[in-house]
Amino acid sequence: MRILDRYILKSVLTITFICIGTFLFLYIIIDIFSYLEDILKYKVTWQTLIKYYTTFFPSIFVQVCPFSCLLATLYTFAKLNRSNEIIAMRASGISILGISKTLIIFGFILSLAIFWISDKYVPAAQALNQSLKYEMSDKNKKLEKQKETIVNLAMYGMRNRLFFVNKFTPYTKTMENIIILEQDSHQNITKKIVANKGIYKDGFWVFYQCITYEFDTLGQILNEPRYAEEEIMPFTETPQEFLIQRQKPESMSIAQLNDYIWKLSKSGATTVIRNLKVDLYQRYTTPFTTLVLILLGIPFSLRMRKRATGVSSLGISIMVAFLYYVLSAVCIALGKGGVLPPVISASLSHLIILSFSLYLIMKLP
Repeated sequence: MRILDRYILKSVLTITFICIGTFLFLYIIIDIFSYLEDILKYKVTWQTLIKYYTTFFPSIFVQVCPFSCLLATLYTFAKLNRSNEIIAMRASGISILGISKTLIIFGFILSLAIFWISDKYVPAAQALNQSLKYEMSDKNKKLEKQKETIVNLAMYGMRNRLFFVNKFTPYTKTMENIIILEQDSHQNITKKIVANKGIYKDGFWVFYQCITYEFDTLGQILNEPRYAEEEIMPFTETPQEFLIQRQKPESMSIAQLNDYIWKLSKSGATTVIRNLKVDLYQRYTTPFTTLVLILLGIPFSLRMRKRATGVSSLGISIMVAFLYYVLSAVCIALGKGGVLPPVISASLSHLIILSFSLYLIMKLP
């Protein structure tokens, strides 16, 4: 690596990690003061607090890294430009690409790292964060949370099954007032199961006061409904899978989200599937926001000649990041509204900003 590359990379790395550390520190301080009364009331230990706030590291890193890199790019290049070092580099025959090559490679590597962290560590950290939050509360609250009842739960299961559960208690693995509809490939109902209660025992669902209806292709009931006081149901869905239905897509790994979409694809829920596909493609494109914003920051920073470099960098980075996230939100909304295909809606903002950045770089003198 050239001395010039090390010089630029050192400045960018320093500013980037100072920004990340500052954002993390501010978040923790604000959160501690928000819950200080509960922390003192329930006598939360330092070990639990440290473990609890450590779980914020992956998600905060993923969220603030693009903005931190944009600010570092603007500050570093604007400072070089203000001190006429960029002019000296250009006069010695180094192109804009040659000056920013190391920074672009750094952005690409960091984007891959963000992709890996957001898929491998962020979902697990969020789950651990919620678990620790319950531990930090008193025993009565924890017991109430464990025995919490989920009302009006709907789930798309295997073999085109639709589950409608009036009450589901994860703590006791119990469902009440259950309706299950089985459909064929044309979304015609072939079977309906109604049960008063269901309990998950030894890997199987046991339904009580269960009535099963069979239907033909015209929707007419075949034979007499079959009643069973107690019946073991051949369902593969576990209580954990019912809980996942409440889990937000951002708290799932890519593998879990893929599996969930595959299960829903058997149900014909086109709107839900389309929204989840947008979220899935976002998981692939969002990490590269860091690289895109670095490329966008290069032409802006090379046009800055003011003395107040730091203040100018902060102001421009806020404006640029705001415009980028507005454009991204509009594209995602269009995708979830069915106006754009999911893969286009998740990547369109990146393509627009990338094209705009390259255009501005090419226009630099």
